Amino acid sequence: MSNVLIINAYQPYPFSEGKLNATLVDKAVTLLEAKSHQTRVVTMQEEIDVPAQLENFKWAVRVIVQSPVNWMTVPWSFKKYMDDVFTAGMGGDLCLFDGRSEAEPKKNYGTGGTQTNSKYMLSLTFNAPEESFNDESEYLFQGKSVDDLMFHMHANFRFFGMKAMPTFAAYDVMKNGDIDKDFARFEEHLNQHL
Repeated sequence: MSNVLIINAYQPYPFSEGKLNATLVDKAVTLLEAKSHQTRVVTMQEEIDVPAQLENFKWAVRVIVQSPVNWMTVPWSFKKYMDDVFTAGMGGDLCLFDGRSEAEPKKNYGTGGTQTNSKYMLSLTFNAPEESFNDESEYLFQGKSVDDLMFHMHANFRFFGMKAMPTFAAYDVMKNGDIDKDFARFEEHLNQHL
C-alpha cells in the first residue's frame, strides 16, 4: 500500500503522562499495518537524527502528526524537531528554499516544496471541549475552528508542497473525555482517509 510516517509529538508534562497520544500512535500502527501499509514512528523522546528524519519524509507518502495541543500549539520538543529537521530539508529534501526566484523576488513565497506527492494529517488531543470551537459566542477561540488554530502547522506542511488530509481531534480529554468513543472515531477517521 503506502509508507506512513507517524510522529508522536508528545512532550511529558506534570499533568499528563502522554498515554493517550501513545495509544493513538499504537492504534494507528496496528490499523495501518493490518492494511499492508508500512509504518515508521518517531517520538520526541528519542535522539533525533536529522538525516534519518529527512529520509523518513522522503520515504513517506503520508505523515501523521499525533500531538497534544499545549498553550494553543504543539509541544516545544516538536517545535525543536521542526527547527532542526525542516531547516535541514530546505536544500531540496523537503523544499527548494522558499520558492521565490531572482526574477520575481516578491512572488511565490512558499512554493518551493518538493513533497508534492505526499499528504499529512494532524491528529490532536485537547483539554478544550469541542464546543469551544466554531462558536462566535465562545470567548477564547471567537468562532475559529481547530484548523484555524493550527494554521501555522498547515502552513509548514504546505511549504513543502504536501496536501492536508482532514484533521482528527479528541476533545476535553482531561476533564470530560470519552476515550472509547475517541478511539472508535479515530479508527473510522483513519479508515476513511488513509
